[in-house]
Amino acid sequence: MAHRSSDSKRPVRFAKRRDHLVEHVEHEQAAFAARTFVVFLILAALFCLLIGRMVWLMVVKHDEFSTRSDENRIHTKTLAPPRGLIYDRNGRLLADNQAVFSVEVTVEYAGDLDATVAEVAALVDLSADEIDAFRARVASKRRPLQEIPLKLPISEQERAIIEVNRHRLHGIFVKPKTVRHYPYREAMAYAVGSVRRISEQDVQNLDTGRYQATRFIGKRGVEAFYEQSLHGKPGWQRVEVDARGRELGELSSQQPDAGQNITLHLDANLQIAASEALGDRRGAVVAIDPATGGILALVSKPGYDPNLFVAGIDPDQYAALANSRDTPLLDRATRGRYAPGSTFKPIVGLAGLSLGLTDWQRTVLDRGEFRLPNQSRAYRDWSWRPGNAGGQGACDLHRAIYRSSNVYFYELGSRMATDALPDFAAQFGYGRVTAIDVADADPGLLPDSEWKAGYKGESWYPGDTVNLSIGQGDLLATPLQLATVATVIANRGLLLPPRMLKSSDGPLAEFVPEPPRRVEGPTAEDWERLVDAMQDVVHRGDLGFQQNGTAWFYIGREIAYPMAGKSGTAQVVKIPQGQEYDEEELDERQRKHAWFIAFAPADAPRIAVSVLVENGGGGSSVAAPVVREVIDAYLLPRLAGNEEWAAAGNFRSVGAYAAP
Repeated sequence: MAHRSSDSKRPVRFAKRRDHLVEHVEHEQAAFAARTFVVFLILAALFCLLIGRMVWLMVVKHDEFSTRSDENRIHTKTLAPPRGLIYDRNGRLLADNQAVFSVEVTVEYAGDLDATVAEVAALVDLSADEIDAFRARVASKRRPLQEIPLKLPISEQERAIIEVNRHRLHGIFVKPKTVRHYPYREAMAYAVGSVRRISEQDVQNLDTGRYQATRFIGKRGVEAFYEQSLHGKPGWQRVEVDARGRELGELSSQQPDAGQNITLHLDANLQIAASEALGDRRGAVVAIDPATGGILALVSKPGYDPNLFVAGIDPDQYAALANSRDTPLLDRATRGRYAPGSTFKPIVGLAGLSLGLTDWQRTVLDRGEFRLPNQSRAYRDWSWRPGNAGGQGACDLHRAIYRSSNVYFYELGSRMATDALPDFAAQFGYGRVTAIDVADADPGLLPDSEWKAGYKGESWYPGDTVNLSIGQGDLLATPLQLATVATVIANRGLLLPPRMLKSSDGPLAEFVPEPPRRVEGPTAEDWERLVDAMQDVVHRGDLGFQQNGTAWFYIGREIAYPMAGKSGTAQVVKIPQGQEYDEEELDERQRKHAWFIAFAPADAPRIAVSVLVENGGGGSSVAAPVVREVIDAYLLPRLAGNEEWAAAGNFRSVGAYAAP
């Protein structure tokens, strides 16, 4: 019976266990369902957020992100305009554009910039100065994605090496460029000028819109004066690029407008002839067409090759130029200031005639020295020697010019009122810039009482006018100014402002014409008699001691055309009273400057020239032969087959001007 009871209770226990298990399963199911619902809600919320974000990005922010995408994919570049070309009067190129290649870096694509530059330096010759200059350009203000030049120019071999290794040079590109090229090198350095890299100081004064893609700007001569017209107008190009900045194709573009081409009055053949005539001596030659004022030649020596400055001159080369005792970076033709010496005497003679202080018949006895009343100081003639007073004897104005008598002009100047001579000389261009388009032309110095009181704090003394009357004292002029003076005399008193520009593709904003000006005072007869006297400087000869023109022996024999000229020898250092100026005992840099001005043919002038030979010595013996070579080079080739032109200039056979 007990055994049965135990068996009867077993189903009850199983039933309870089953109920408990069912209850547990139901609970787990409910919990799972709850968790599933929560997960679903989270997923639904995340999905809603995703959808919302997609709507925000694709609809609300579409324009902004589309623009950003285009900026990453599309690169807009400014295209530099081709610089205008410069020609001489005969169509020869004086400044052109040469195609080269450069290594450029886009910083945003380069990654580690120092490592990238080091990789390039391992492949091509990259100097420390080029690297420093590159870093300076990177640090300066620049546009995003702007290509920064690292090396310009590069050789074909260097170009090939970079291209082969482009796959590992991030942000490095080889780009075609045009740079300025000067085929005449030193010969045209100061006449045409040069372009140089744009500096930080330049950037502050430039129109950044016009110069975004330009790396060079005119810094000297014609290049500087006509910069605005030569530069042109930039264009633009939109290109598609990949993630490494490589161009995939052009989308659109607008080509730049090239700068204007200009033609100068310069004659390249004459420029070379003038440079060769001057040789290795320091000095300058300026030649002008009296009929137009056009500058035919403008030479300064020693010079330099302007091509060195285009891509960036080597520091050692620049130091050699800048520190040279011969100052090759000084433009002697337009900025060199020198006492004009006896080339000033024709101006003094005309002033005396205009003021009524002399005439063509009045004579002065030149015994080699002159003294002001009640003064012991002697003002000596150039022919004076210790123990031999010398002098030119009795001189009227005509003889005083062709014999270059100091004493005649001392005496004439001593009778002029204070400032009368400076006021008259200013009409010829002394003390001011008369050239229309010569960049940085120096005005020289025309001293007067106001200048001396302000600069030296002293009064003007009679001795100042005496010194001024032979082109010494504080008077300073440039070779360009003396060529202008020669032109005024050639034109019998008409000053045509010197100019470089002959023609251009269109109007130039920089060129502002100036009307001719006439020197007031001298009569027509005075001008003609002055020209006659200056002709005798060259052509009066073979007449004996103290009868020949000062330049006849050196250039007047066997000359095929009438030339009017005037020599000048300008003292550089003072010599104590009673001592002779011995050139041989002086340092070469202390010797006199040699001047000669001239024009020809005298009756119908086609060319006027001034020549300075620095520390050269005598004007007639040293500078006059240079003038003769320059005028020969210009006139003689033009005689052939042009009988009318030759007749107008009164040309004669060789040797016809030996002696009057």
